[in-house]
Amino acid sequence: MEKRKEKTKESIQAVLPILFIVLLLSFTVAPVSASILLEFMIGAVFVIIGMLFFSMGAEMSMSPMGERVGGSMLKTKKLWVILLLGFFLGVIITISEPDLQVLAAQVPSVPNMVLILSVAAGVGAFLVVALLRILFGIALAPLLVVFYGVIFVIARFVPDNFLAVAFDSGGVTTGPMTVPFIMALGVGISAIRNDKHAENDSFGLVALCSIGPVLAVLLLGLVYPAQGSYVAADVPEAFNSVELGRLFLSEIPYYLKEIAGSLLPIVFFFGIFQLVSIQLHKKTLIKICVGLLYTYVGLVLFLTGANVGFIPAGNYLGTVMASLPCPWILVPVGMVIGYFIVKAEPAVYVLMKQVEELTDGEISGKAMQISLSVGVAASVGLSMLRVLTGIPIMYFLIPGYAIALFLTLFVPKIFTAIAFDSGGVASGPMTATFLLPLAQGACTAVGGDVVKDAFGVVAMVAMTPLITLQVLGLIYKIKSNKKEEMEEQPLLQAEDVFAGYADDAIIEL
Repeated sequence: MEKRKEKTKESIQAVLPILFIVLLLSFTVAPVSASILLEFMIGAVFVIIGMLFFSMGAEMSMSPMGERVGGSMLKTKKLWVILLLGFFLGVIITISEPDLQVLAAQVPSVPNMVLILSVAAGVGAFLVVALLRILFGIALAPLLVVFYGVIFVIARFVPDNFLAVAFDSGGVTTGPMTVPFIMALGVGISAIRNDKHAENDSFGLVALCSIGPVLAVLLLGLVYPAQGSYVAADVPEAFNSVELGRLFLSEIPYYLKEIAGSLLPIVFFFGIFQLVSIQLHKKTLIKICVGLLYTYVGLVLFLTGANVGFIPAGNYLGTVMASLPCPWILVPVGMVIGYFIVKAEPAVYVLMKQVEELTDGEISGKAMQISLSVGVAASVGLSMLRVLTGIPIMYFLIPGYAIALFLTLFVPKIFTAIAFDSGGVASGPMTATFLLPLAQGACTAVGGDVVKDAFGVVAMVAMTPLITLQVLGLIYKIKSNKKEEMEEQPLLQAEDVFAGYADDAIIEL
């Protein structure tokens, strides 16, 4: 009961600031129609309830499943079996990710299934790399430098129409379905090692798995011609309460089917492990099943609320604000929205909980959340600047990743892994369903190229936390060093007191 109250409070606190900001804008500088405002408010209620169910369900089911599967994979003691299972698992989980379907519809000229399978193969391949890193204790930072170096070299030869969407794909595919399972998988596998670095190496799976989709879409950009253009989605209007109800009710069956299709492969995969090697007790199995039901209901409600209520509001607000006499208001407004919207990402709470547990509270969830919020605020502000000016996205991504990779030389290893994990986690469904439509609406209003200038918001949101969280790591390192110096100082003073006496002298105190 206490846990439920805590989760309810978290869900409400995550969504209320966004609701307040949108209402404030709607009643002042950016008037929207009554039906769109009502859609947004009802959507916010769906999102709050969905977040509550999802966060409870992920804790009860996805995390235990991932840890058990990770531990079970190592029981085979055959490297090729572990890697084959890892690749297959990566492909299944990626195909299960709901946001991948949205991405597939946005890339011009590439058939949806070709893109989905390519991205899934990319995630599977890099999950194998991540598993090898954990098993052999390979440092994360050099791998990130090498792979991002390859990405930026290939990007030089890829048409501009593919660049923003390619970098967006890295954040979109590490969403609410993928993150809890993959992070728990890392915990389960690293726990077998029992060395002092195993805890640090349990992070970094999401970071490496985010690279696969970017490479996959860039390589597709070399093969497929960059033709086609973005077609704006219709903003649905409801003229009475019955039509408003139908907007939401008509979408629920679609998401019931989509999320069922997303969860079934994971459940099937876990079921095979349960029969062959895990063999959990009945009580534990029932708890996982209840958790899966919570996860299912939570994701259906969350995605229905976000897609039906948030997309139209985001698009409309972006269009109205960009049409104002001073469209630059988009930059500060976008930063404020970005600061609060990351708190509404379901997978962020999974990451915060695992970080607190594995670091014994030394890295607090509150400090992580503030660092993420600051990073996302900066990224959304820069994204709105791109929309208004048409500055190419690579002008931001190249220096941004250069700074992030340079910081890996000075930051404790665990902060590097957490920072690069957080990039994929922060850019989830809330970014895709509110921030991206906000940028698209603004870009359309100012007459920009939506594919080049509006897409890329997810990529920017995925990049800036890499810097802010590593800065947090530097602060943590400096504070730790000062604490150690203060603890050593009394010992040094005591040594100085006794230094003037002979070894056999009698000292009266």
